[in-house]
Amino acid sequence: MSATKEVTSEVRPPKLDMDAFANNLAQLVEEGGKALAAYIRPREAGKKDDLADDVADAVRTIGNVAEYWLSDPQRAVEAQSRLMSGYLGVWTSALRRMSGEEAEPVVAPDSRDARFKDSEWTTNPFFDALKQTYLVTSHWADSMVQEADGLPPHEKHKAEFLVRQLSNAISPSNFILTNPELLRETVNSSGENLVRGMRNLTEDLIEGKGDLRIRQTDMSAFELGRNLALTPGKVIFETELMQLIQYEPTTPSVKKMPVLIVPPWINKFYILDLTPEKSYIKWLVDQGLTVFVVSWVNPDARLAAKGFDDYMRDGILAALDAVLKVTGEPQAHLVGYCVGGTLLAVTLAYLAGIGDTRAASATFLTTQIDFTHAGDLKVFVDEEQLTVLERRMKELGYLEGKKMASAFNMLRSNDLIWPYVVNNYMKGKAPFPFDLLFWNADSTRMPAANHSYYLRNCYLENNIAKGNAEIGGVRIDMGKVTIPVYDLAAREDHIAPPRSAYIGAGLLGGPVRYVLSGSGHIAGVVNPPAKKKYQYWTDGPAGSYDQWLAGAQEHPGSWWTDWMTWFSVLHPEDTQSRMVGGGVLNPIEDAPGRYVRQKS
Repeated sequence: MSATKEVTSEVRPPKLDMDAFANNLAQLVEEGGKALAAYIRPREAGKKDDLADDVADAVRTIGNVAEYWLSDPQRAVEAQSRLMSGYLGVWTSALRRMSGEEAEPVVAPDSRDARFKDSEWTTNPFFDALKQTYLVTSHWADSMVQEADGLPPHEKHKAEFLVRQLSNAISPSNFILTNPELLRETVNSSGENLVRGMRNLTEDLIEGKGDLRIRQTDMSAFELGRNLALTPGKVIFETELMQLIQYEPTTPSVKKMPVLIVPPWINKFYILDLTPEKSYIKWLVDQGLTVFVVSWVNPDARLAAKGFDDYMRDGILAALDAVLKVTGEPQAHLVGYCVGGTLLAVTLAYLAGIGDTRAASATFLTTQIDFTHAGDLKVFVDEEQLTVLERRMKELGYLEGKKMASAFNMLRSNDLIWPYVVNNYMKGKAPFPFDLLFWNADSTRMPAANHSYYLRNCYLENNIAKGNAEIGGVRIDMGKVTIPVYDLAAREDHIAPPRSAYIGAGLLGGPVRYVLSGSGHIAGVVNPPAKKKYQYWTDGPAGSYDQWLAGAQEHPGSWWTDWMTWFSVLHPEDTQSRMVGGGVLNPIEDAPGRYVRQKS
C-alpha cells in the first residue's frame, strides 16, 4: 500500500504591474483629450445641443415628486425613516457576514438581472452590501413615485420612467471602483482595458459627430445583400416615399391571393429578412405565397411636408395598385407591422369609408390602434414636449433617426445601453457581431409633418381610436373595417403592449383572430418555426384582455404556422407561380434596393 502526498498550491490574487499601469494611465489621459476634442469640435463649429429642454423637463417632473413629499413634514420623515431602516438592515447583515455568521439578504436582484451575475456580488461581503444598498435605494425611490398620489397620471408615469433611468445609470455595476469584474479586468491588464475603452469612446463620438453613438454590435460585420436581406427579388415600382419589392417564387404553384407587407417607417424593413434562417419573408415565399414588401425611403428635408395621408396614398395605396396590376388579382392580403400596422388600419378604414374592397383580409403584427395603454413611449409625448420636438423638426425638416433610436433604447436601458457602456468603454472590448443589433442601429429619419401627425393623433389625443381622425376627407371609423383580421401581439412587448393591441383589435368590425406570442416586440414576431423557440396563445374567451389571457390555449413554437393555417383556410385557391413584374412592370433593381441602403 502506497501513500499519496496531497499537493496544495496557494491561490494568490492578481498583482498590479505599477510600471505598466503608470504607462497606461498616461495613455488614458492622452486618449481622454482626444475624446474631449471629438465632443467639443462639432460644438465649436456651431452644432446645437438639445439637452437643455430635456433636462429642464426632467428636473421639473422629479421636482413635482419631491414637492409632494416635502409638503408634509410627517410624510417626509416617514419616507426618510423607511430608507434608513433599509440601510440599517443591510449594514447589520453585512456585519454578521463579516463575523462569519450566515445572514439572509435584505433585498435580492431579480433573477433575470444580468448586472449582478458575477459571483463576487454575492460571495464578497463588501460588494454584496454595496449591491443591496443600491437595490434598497432604487426600490425606495420607485416607491416614492408610486405613492405620490397627488400627481396627475401622465406626470406620475413620466416620473416613474425618469427614476428608473436614474436608478439604472447609478448602478454600482456601471463604475470601475464598485464593480468587482471591472476591478479584476483593470488589475489583470494593468489598466490597458481603460485605454482601449477611451479609444472606443473617441471613435463613437466621432461617428456620432459629437454625440455619443454607443455601438451595440460590430457594424462592419454586416452588409445588406451580402449577409442580410438576401431573399431574391426585384424592386418593381417606386415613389418618392417607397420602393415596392416583389420576391421570386420558390414553389411551382402559389396562393392566388398575393400578400403585401407594410413595415414601420421608423425602422428598415429587413428586420423581416435578416439571415435566411430568420427571414419571415423567405419563409412566406417558401410556403407558396406571392410576397411584396414596401421599403420606405430614409427621408430628408425635401420631404418635410409629407404627412400621414401622403404615406397612405404614395405608400400603401400606390403599392396596392402595383400588386394588383402585376398579379391580375382583384384583391390582396395586407400585413402591417408596428406603426406600419397603424397606418394600415387607417388605410383600411379609409378604403371602407369610400367603398373600396381591394383589401381581402389583413394581418396586424404588434400593432396599436388604440393608444390608451401604449406603454412607456407615452412619457415622451405631452403638449410641452411635443411643442419642443416640433420646433426642432421644423428647423431640420425631419426627426433625426438617432432621436427615436435613443428613445427605444431607453425603454430597456439595462439591456440596450449600460451593458455596452461597461463592455465598450470600461472593459475596452468590441461588441459582439449581432444582426438584430445591426438593424437596431440602422436608424431612419422621419418627416416633420408625418411624425407630428402620428404623435398627436395616436399617442397624445388617441384620435384614431376615438373616431376623431380624418384622412383624405374621410373620417376614420375602425368599426367599418369588416374584413377578416389576424392580430398578433407579443407578451413582453414594451413598445406595443399586448393589452393595447387587444383593445385596438376590439375596435374592428369584422372577425378577428387575436394571437399572443412569447417574447417581445421583435423576437415575438421574428420567430422561425425551425428554432422551436417561445410559444403562442390562441382562442381565449371574449371579454377583457385579462379574461382572454386566463382562458387562452398555449402552444409550443412559432405563431407562423398558425398564421399559415388561418390564411390557407381563408384563401385556399392556388395558381401557377408568378414571374416578378408579371410582364407588366419592369424590374428597376435587385432587392433589397437602394432606399433601404440610405444612411441617416
